Amino acid sequence: MTNALSIREDVTSSVMSLEEFLNYDDGTDARYELEDGRLLFMSSESDINQRIATFLLIYFSQLGIEFYRLRIGIEVAVSGRRSSVRLPDLTVMTEELAQALEGASRSIVMPDMSPPQLVVEVVSPGRENADRDYRYKRSQYQARGIAEYWIVDPIQKQITVLSLVKGLYEEAVFAGDDAIASALLSDKGQESPLTARQVLQVGTSK
Repeated sequence: MTNALSIREDVTSSVMSLEEFLNYDDGTDARYELEDGRLLFMSSESDINQRIATFLLIYFSQLGIEFYRLRIGIEVAVSGRRSSVRLPDLTVMTEELAQALEGASRSIVMPDMSPPQLVVEVVSPGRENADRDYRYKRSQYQARGIAEYWIVDPIQKQITVLSLVKGLYEEAVFAGDDAIASALLSDKGQESPLTARQVLQVGTSK
């Protein structure tokens, strides 16, 4: 899913524009996604999501990706029937996007900005959460032009890597000791492959 244990829908019954969403303030520190113009309340991140996102952030950093291109909690405006804003568990930005966001008062990738290089979603329990990650976000991230979308699924014990080829995502699924194939990883010239097991096991107790 995204980075939430659960999502409470219909926080408001009205359909919001992107501008209304950006100006929305309910007087709390609650976080929301915007899905086709409707607010989705995001509960606190699960420990599994936190562990996996943090592991990948550190791994990407050790590969040589600059710290300022790595984000946990950044908002990404995406395409949909109506305005939509997602909160990926982890985002890798391009150099161009990182520069565009420098000094911004809100950490959000707006529609007129270049897309992130990669986004990661960790699937939370529940059919609704899985549908969002595997179906709705897939189509939204594809339309947004995001080069890679990783779906890390601790329930199915697999990682799906979606790579943008001529405007459409091509899918590869990795499990167990499969080495994750990724354009970003290839570009960085790993000393040793990253396996699905390495990523998934950080979300479990030793």
